[in-house]
Amino acid sequence: MDGDTFVPGAVALGANLGNPRQTLAAALQPLNQALLGLGCRNLTPSRLYQSAPVGPPQPDYINAVLALDAPAHLDPRAVLAALLAVEHAFGRVRRERWGPRTLDLDLLFLGDARRQDQDLTLPHPRAQDRGFVLWPLLDAAPRAVLPGLGPVAALAAAVGKEGLTPITALGEPW
Repeated sequence: MDGDTFVPGAVALGANLGNPRQTLAAALQPLNQALLGLGCRNLTPSRLYQSAPVGPPQPDYINAVLALDAPAHLDPRAVLAALLAVEHAFGRVRRERWGPRTLDLDLLFLGDARRQDQDLTLPHPRAQDRGFVLWPLLDAAPRAVLPGLGPVAALAAAVGKEGLTPITALGEPW
């Protein structure tokens, strides 16, 4: 690993079925292991936030972000595969768009990668419009920039915090 170049990245976490806070706390260990196994480092979690759902009527979500540094050569599809494996281990079933979830893990960005295909869009679509993504990302990576969209701090300020409630302090274990 010495001599590798690293790029910033981030993963969004969310859940609203069962005990979402407990699910996110339990998912953090296998998520960290998967990302470390891909060569990522400096895994930094945000605080937890509660947010109103987007989509059909359902319970509120608990959201967070895990910032990371990834090897520059890391294929975003490898990260996506790791995220899907962790979701599957926690019983994630994809039934409806924006429906309730036991666990939702989304790759928000990875370095300057910009792509749009059937399985993966980077940066994550609509991330720049969603406080439940931007404010946790700002906690975990205050100087983060969404490729092609701008600094997260400016994007978060433009979106505001309406409907978003921090439920843990920064640095507090989940």
